[in-house]
Amino acid sequence: MSARKTDGYTPLDMTDDPQINGHHRSSGNGQTTFLVPPPEHQITPVSGLVDPHNRCCSNRFWCIKDCCGMVCAFFTWLLIFYAEFVVVKVILLPDLLNSVYAVVNLAIFQALATLAVASHIRTMLSDPGAVPRGNATKENIQKMGYREGQVIFKCPKCCSIKPDRAHHCSVCQRCVRKMDHHCPWVNNCVGEGNQKFFVLFTLYIALMSIHALFLALSHFVSCLSTDWHGCPTYSPPATIVFLLFLIFEGLLFSLFTSIMFGTQVSAIWYDETAIESLKKEEARWVRQFRWKSIQSVFGRFSVHWFSPFSHVSPHGKLHSDLLMV
Repeated sequence: MSARKTDGYTPLDMTDDPQINGHHRSSGNGQTTFLVPPPEHQITPVSGLVDPHNRCCSNRFWCIKDCCGMVCAFFTWLLIFYAEFVVVKVILLPDLLNSVYAVVNLAIFQALATLAVASHIRTMLSDPGAVPRGNATKENIQKMGYREGQVIFKCPKCCSIKPDRAHHCSVCQRCVRKMDHHCPWVNNCVGEGNQKFFVLFTLYIALMSIHALFLALSHFVSCLSTDWHGCPTYSPPATIVFLLFLIFEGLLFSLFTSIMFGTQVSAIWYDETAIESLKKEEARWVRQFRWKSIQSVFGRFSVHWFSPFSHVSPHGKLHSDLLMV
């Protein structure tokens, strides 16, 4: 499935449509590679109508209709809502009018929760970098500026020309450019188009979990020191149950998302996706300098790095979605 150098060519999967251009040869592994002659003029392919596959709301958003992924995404929101309930209703709200501590921590927690939810939604509803389906036709190949003697593959599953570093996702049923992995918690692939949002999601969930863990432990100690007289909102048994579940949730997800955040940053830094690392694929692409690799995902360093409301185009240009009509 992966591209490799063979006899000076770059073979790509072309198991279907043997008459696509008339020049072919056997690769010896049951597949056929196709020699694509260069067009008279190099043409950048122009996208036409939006492919409705994996689209919803009049093709405005990317949507994966996977039952497991939708359940996991709903469960993620449920856990965030539970943390919101305990932190706000049980811990901070009773002292909100009389404590600067409660006001400051409420503002911090709400900011982290808002950014985490926004990052999750952007990751879930953003095109991860899907390759157009069925574009491996003679007409499309003639429009794409291939060098003379170049050989290409067609993905046999979605009938698309596979760019370098693209992999097919069986859940999304598409080839995804620079695919890292498919994450059920966001019900989407993590790839070239939404990796920034996924990194921010893991970052803000980790910070939110650590903050909730700190607040829960502090409140538990405070309640014990006042023999539960300082915690009148709920009965002591109910308060203990709420706090213990929040402590367990904070410990579990602060650890899990911190590890995910670290692996994602490492993958970007070394310009190697999780799939490429797992398969131990030979680097056929020119690795970017580490800072350039970071900029290709986040753009030039600015406050927009930490905003789920801006994105970086494939050409590295930063766009603020709050300013887009």
